[in-house]
Amino acid sequence: MTPDIVPADTAWVLMSTALVLLMTPAAAFFYGGLVRAKNALNTMMMCLGALAVVGVLWPLIGYTLAFGGPMRWIGGWNYLLLNGVGIEAHGTIPHLLFMAFQGTFAILTAVLIAGAIVERMRFGAYLAFIAVWSLVVYAPIAHWVWGGGWLSQLGVLDYAGGTVVHINAGIAAVVAASVVGGRKDFGRQAMLPHNVPFVLLGAGLLYFGWFGFNAGSALAANGAAALAFTNTLLAPTSALAAWMALDAFRTRRATAVGAATAIVIGLVVITPAAGFVSPLSALAMGALGAVPSYFAIVWRARTRLDGSLGVLGARGIGGMSGALLTGVFADARLGGTNGLLFGNPAQLGIQAVGVIATILYSLVATLAVLKLVGLVIPLRATVRGEGVGMDITQHGEEAYTEGEGAVLVLHDDAESPVRHAHKRPVLAAEAGVA
Repeated sequence: MTPDIVPADTAWVLMSTALVLLMTPAAAFFYGGLVRAKNALNTMMMCLGALAVVGVLWPLIGYTLAFGGPMRWIGGWNYLLLNGVGIEAHGTIPHLLFMAFQGTFAILTAVLIAGAIVERMRFGAYLAFIAVWSLVVYAPIAHWVWGGGWLSQLGVLDYAGGTVVHINAGIAAVVAASVVGGRKDFGRQAMLPHNVPFVLLGAGLLYFGWFGFNAGSALAANGAAALAFTNTLLAPTSALAAWMALDAFRTRRATAVGAATAIVIGLVVITPAAGFVSPLSALAMGALGAVPSYFAIVWRARTRLDGSLGVLGARGIGGMSGALLTGVFADARLGGTNGLLFGNPAQLGIQAVGVIATILYSLVATLAVLKLVGLVIPLRATVRGEGVGMDITQHGEEAYTEGEGAVLVLHDDAESPVRHAHKRPVLAAEAGVA
């Protein structure tokens, strides 16, 4: 019997797709506020660049590699160039809508990686990297888990992207940060966030968009969506409470950046379990998942690894915690299968296999993609360009042309026949003014 399109389900997934898309500019604000002012626009443009590159490649090639057939390792070519993808039913929603919804996940995953290599990776090199990465790394892992591939057949539970999105992006971010190298002054001077209110705004918008991310993954307006929605609401609250308690115990103060990070970690932790656990379990998962991420971020700050914006701690470690805790708290009465607490310890082992497989493949394949791109395009900006700021050198713009305490000079382009008509204020560093 051919399934019928259900209007209520279609309306909910339409809304969810828009909510997940909102998470791209949300991440731009979150990341943009965390960097120094001279790199704010470049950081935000990396997020928008992912929208451009992955947004085009997904319908052309990426979707068929992820969902084009029930093969073990990679999808087929059934849906190449959206062949056979129309308004016919895919479950209870149009097939085109399912493709679009999944496309927003692919875009966001590429966006997350940017947080590890901001302030020093060339914009063009980043675009080339995520173009290849979205097809070679993201699409196969999405197929393994959601497209009928081997992890799905094994029984790995990932409701909305703990492995596919967050562990994948977190590991790719660590590899990228290692290959590109640390920022010029990393470890020698403080690199403080230039706009903490932007960070809080980004976290709030991410929280809002995440309801589409998790509850939309039910692909229907039903009880499963309501459960995922409620769990998405609750887990970040307990993560925030745990994080502030850890901050208060360790430093005797709770920071706004820490609070924003805790909210994101709570969202990451509940993502793989959103439709499989009870609300009380979601509260427990948020609090438990905050602990390893907190100490991972503290540890990372003491190393030479310049992960810039904590992508490993927030996304990678948070995703691993969430995936493993899913194997503990999953309740078959709600969906999926039972976890450790409900008499099925094997599920925890299955979840561990999914985590390890994602880590290994993302690590090796990301390294290969970066090395390949690096043979064609220099990955890193010049030392001078990094000192001036990526906004000016990569985009010819500045986020703030005037500011308290800023030293400004007028720059003349000697090659321009109308040089006096194109004077613009720039930072003293660009003009070589001491």
